Amino acid sequence: MAGIRLPEDSDVSQAARQVTAVDLISDDDRSITADSWSIKSDYGSTLDDEQRQADAAEALSSAAYRAPSDYSSDKDEPDEEAASSMLGFQSYWDAAYAEELANFREHGRTGEVWFGPDVMENMATWTKNVFLEISQHNLPNHVDSSNCLPAGQPDKYLSGWSILDVGTGNGLLLQELSKLGFSDLTGTDYSEAAVDLARSLAYRDGFPNINFLVDDILDTKLDRQFQLVTDKGTLDAIGLHPDGPIKRIIYWDSLSGLVASGGLVVITSCNSTKDELIQEVAAFNQRRIGGSREPDVVGSDAVFEYVDHIRTYPTLMFGGSVGSRVATVAFLRN
Repeated sequence: MAGIRLPEDSDVSQAARQVTAVDLISDDDRSITADSWSIKSDYGSTLDDEQRQADAAEALSSAAYRAPSDYSSDKDEPDEEAASSMLGFQSYWDAAYAEELANFREHGRTGEVWFGPDVMENMATWTKNVFLEISQHNLPNHVDSSNCLPAGQPDKYLSGWSILDVGTGNGLLLQELSKLGFSDLTGTDYSEAAVDLARSLAYRDGFPNINFLVDDILDTKLDRQFQLVTDKGTLDAIGLHPDGPIKRIIYWDSLSGLVASGGLVVITSCNSTKDELIQEVAAFNQRRIGGSREPDVVGSDAVFEYVDHIRTYPTLMFGGSVGSRVATVAFLRN
């Protein structure tokens, strides 16, 4: 049970409020940004590639699962839902991060910590522990350990494991992972302003080893695979676009090519529950193996396999159901 959370630092920033209805017309206008950020990145954001969209639309039309747009628990509040939809557009993030970058340069402010620092630190520590368990093949019974990373790499070898944070924003999650011993760290974001902010914060805070790149997870130009891929809110934002269901399919297709076999994907969401994320991955697995209608595709046939989820987030009760405002789920790449 989770609903999309708007930023708490004056909630929607002044720059973000200036994103007009014109910005929301089409993806052709998504490169329009605030102030000096009107120049489009060399990486681009060609989310409307006709063939990729057509493939995803066909898969969506035949898939037997709920559209991600149905996952929000706030549909009875149209005003908040309308505001939240802005978070699905690059123009919103370009404007928001341009303002945060200006605030950093003028006042040294870090800016918004998406989901809050407690969730970020919890996610980083838990991810490290799960990653160590995978390397030692100490996994739940439902996970096939033969698909895991090579055993025998203790904590001191964390520095040799490669990590990608998609939709990194200000890059603070990678800073937390660096504090825990990881050093091969890459963060990507389709917003040029976000990448500039992340680099500036990393240098200021003493993490010059973190590599930040402008790249779009839905049309990635990366040519390597990683042993760990993290996502803290990026899938949420993708799902808030009017074409969210199609873009989420493209997201999983792209992600599957970025995670090395035996690697791990850790997704933190405030708009999907643990069960909804597992259901979405199961639907992706079914599509990839040829449209199987079996309810659960697991084992060697599955692209991604559920491993575990964080159980220590505060819970609340609503409508007779118990849940958390945030879900963090780990999947193994077979």
